[in-house]
Amino acid sequence: MALSSLVCLLAVVLLVRAWQRPAHAGTGAGVAIPTVAVVKVDREDLYREITIPAEFRAYNEVDLHAKVSGYVRRVNVDIGDKVQAGELLALLEIPELRDELDHAVAAQQRAAADYKDAHLAYTRLVEVNQQHPNLIAQQDLDTAEAKDGTALGALAGAKSDVERYRTLVSYTRITAPFGGVVTKRYADPGALIQAGTSSQQAMPLVRVSDNNLLRLDFPVSVEYVRGIRANTPVSVHVASLGDREFQGKIARFANRIDDSTRTMVVEMEVPNPSLELVPGMYANVTLKVEQRPHVLAIPTEAVPPGSKNVLVVNGSHQVEERPIKLGLETAAKYEVQSGLSEGDLVMMGNPAQLLPGQKVEARLMEPLASQ
Repeated sequence: MALSSLVCLLAVVLLVRAWQRPAHAGTGAGVAIPTVAVVKVDREDLYREITIPAEFRAYNEVDLHAKVSGYVRRVNVDIGDKVQAGELLALLEIPELRDELDHAVAAQQRAAADYKDAHLAYTRLVEVNQQHPNLIAQQDLDTAEAKDGTALGALAGAKSDVERYRTLVSYTRITAPFGGVVTKRYADPGALIQAGTSSQQAMPLVRVSDNNLLRLDFPVSVEYVRGIRANTPVSVHVASLGDREFQGKIARFANRIDDSTRTMVVEMEVPNPSLELVPGMYANVTLKVEQRPHVLAIPTEAVPPGSKNVLVVNGSHQVEERPIKLGLETAAKYEVQSGLSEGDLVMMGNPAQLLPGQKVEARLMEPLASQ
């Protein structure tokens, strides 16, 4: 029984060797040289792409508060209205403030009259003293000069009060600090508005957003922060606008990692002249990271799964197995750090019937896309 098993095993070995012998012979009579698909090792710019959720927000946005307390006399705008910088949005009614301004103006006029009288008296005494020395007592001159200075100071104070009240009256006019769109209206005519500087609970009147230029913010993981640069190209996909896609560039980034999320905020600017994009919309940003410029690259299909070797067709048209060291892996390519040279022909896949040293005919495949 043991002898018969040994005989069968020997027969199988002889059959396998007989089947493999033509392959090693390579150029033996009547043996066809197999054709294999190869790709040429070339230099390319490799990178990895990541997709990050992002959100649009207004480039400038502010809730407009009143700087003085008063009743709303009228509101000239409503939500959705486009406004220009400096445009009157709302007007407050503060009768007592107008009365205080009138009182300050009257006080300024009295102060001006007092100064004029004191200044004329002083200048006349000075002229007389110059024409007739020692005619006017020095004490009288000093008293007149002091009254002149006091009156001048009172006039300056009165002018300051007038300017202060005029400034307060101007605060009753709520104007747009920049051009944009009214996105919220908080108050209606007749409502009592508290000064925004006097209470944190003071109600604003309207909210204005500059939607002509938007900010698109997205968080980048700490793993990829080192590759973030200003003006780096970015692809943006907006599903809510019919899968619209457009290109942009990184405008700025925070230069700080958030401790809770381990991400850094990166921002790009998106022109929005038609106001088609609305703050609060979501988008997906595709960003190139871990870029490797001008490196040796081969298709991922050329490396057998779990292997660190590839099959190369050398200058003698023979199969050669080479160990290689791989770097960056993208969706379609590997970066080759060592083991291959530019122009080498690498076989696609790893046919089991081919052995190192076997003669083959190489058929060059068309280059694949870099990524």
